[in-house]
Amino acid sequence: MKAFRAAVETRDIEAMTALLAEDVVFRSPVAHKPYPGKAITASILTEVIEVFTDFRYVTEIGEEGGRDHALVFAANVGDRALTGCDFIHLDDDGLIDDFMVMVRPLSGAQALAAEMGARFDRIVARVTSATGDSAS
Repeated sequence: MKAFRAAVETRDIEAMTALLAEDVVFRSPVAHKPYPGKAITASILTEVIEVFTDFRYVTEIGEEGGRDHALVFAANVGDRALTGCDFIHLDDDGLIDDFMVMVRPLSGAQALAAEMGARFDRIVARVTSATGDSAS
C-alpha cells in the first residue's frame, strides 16, 4: 500500500494506474453498479483526484504483505468536508483487483456525486479513446 498511497498523495496518475490489475473492479460510493476494468478505474481516479481538494490519508489499516487494506482519508468537495475509506484488495501479483470507496456524511457524498456525475461523459470518453470500447 505504500506505493499506492504515495502515488495518490503525489497525484501521480501513471503510478496509480500501474498498480491496478487489468481486471480490477471499482466500487463507487455514489453509483450502484461496479465498474470493471483498469481503463475505467484509472479514468475515475484521474477525475476524482481533481474533485477532491485538501486530500490526505489519515489512517492505514492492514498487515504489511497482506492482501486487504483500508486507507481512511479526509478531503473536501467544494465547500463540503468528507471522510472516506478506500477498501483495497490485492491479487496474487500484488496489484489492486478490488477497489471500494465509501464516504460520509451524506452532504459530502452528494457533493461528490454531483461533481463526478458532471464529469462522467469525460470519464467514459477517455476510456473509449484509450481502448476503442464503451465503458458503460
